[in-house]
Amino acid sequence: MPIAPVDMLCFSLYSAQHAMQAAYKPLLDPLGLTYPQYLVLSALWVQDDQTVGALGLQLALETNTLTPLLKRMEAAGLIARRRDRADERQVRITLAPGGEALRQKAAHVPACFLEATGMSLPEVVALRDQVKGLRDRLKLRASS
Repeated sequence: MPIAPVDMLCFSLYSAQHAMQAAYKPLLDPLGLTYPQYLVLSALWVQDDQTVGALGLQLALETNTLTPLLKRMEAAGLIARRRDRADERQVRITLAPGGEALRQKAAHVPACFLEATGMSLPEVVALRDQVKGLRDRLKLRASS
């Protein structure tokens, strides 16, 4: 028997992602950031000076998707890209002054987003962990 999209887990996750990006938009627009740019900066605010490959793993983005994004961010003065001195094949990403300056300006974003969910922090953490578990099981199954 066919299942309506509204009854599918995949559709719930898909539509929730759209709703999440819409909730982030008013928080990020005043900072001049897109959601993917915010994710890159968030990763660099936790640990600066990472390879493109390491960022791609964290953000689940392929290099061919990430590289154009990083080039735009470099042109905007948010990050700097340079070849690794020890391995010229690697490109390292560091915060530029513009990206560093946004760290404090964006400090309110996680709390504002949490408030927008209407959930408590423990509820959000539990949901995040369930979704990550689902993702990991699906990836494992797809790779076997």
